[in-house]
Amino acid sequence: MSSLQPKRFSIRDIAAALAEGWLTFRAMPGPSIAFAAVFALIGLILLVAVGLLGISPLVLPLAGGFMLVGPALLAGFFELFRVYSSGARPQALHALGGFRGAPAGLWLVAAVCAFLFLIWIADVGVLYSFIVGGEHLPYELPWLIRLQETVVAFEVWASLMGSVLAFIIFAISAFSVPLLYERRADPVGGVHASVRAVFGNLVAAILWGVLLSVTTILAILLLPLLLVVLPVLAYASFVLYRRVFPLET
Repeated sequence: MSSLQPKRFSIRDIAAALAEGWLTFRAMPGPSIAFAAVFALIGLILLVAVGLLGISPLVLPLAGGFMLVGPALLAGFFELFRVYSSGARPQALHALGGFRGAPAGLWLVAAVCAFLFLIWIADVGVLYSFIVGGEHLPYELPWLIRLQETVVAFEVWASLMGSVLAFIIFAISAFSVPLLYERRADPVGGVHASVRAVFGNLVAAILWGVLLSVTTILAILLLPLLLVVLPVLAYASFVLYRRVFPLET
């Protein structure tokens, strides 16, 4: 299909997508923040849990792990964007419609992302037990617990492991999720198109992926920021997708 031939994109396109994502957020802050609050609440529960359990160095890997399941959770924001673009007034409940009407292929990609997230949690748990062990480490500042050697080593190795898995997920889901959401592809075709778009624009795609990862992780650590950062990045992702796979006219 001609519509699944990815176009080139650059850093300038990424900047333009971010600007449009910000303007979209400003046009409908209420429903955007309301939907993002669901994920912020989940994040808060996890942050409190790891602090109480004394395994706070796991905060960074858990925040990074959000990038493994995050793409599959964006359908709600895509639906808000669609309603806004149609000229209607978006409501928070419209976000749920993005999941109710999601095709089976989107749920399949979501299941794959969830499965890889579980693998990631298991691997990082094993790594933590080997490097840090059973020492009780509640929240302290700085985040790396006085930069003690075992914690720094754990964070470094976890980051190296996670970056490989995150790139795989990014390559297969960055463009396949919106393609599936708009029913422009089946799962195999969508994933194939997404991988071609990423590797056909490798430098810009890596910069986009790093920007998404770093910004999201910082927003999770400074949790109130997630209420703004998550919808802005979601809308920007959809805008960039439409630049790479423009609708047929």
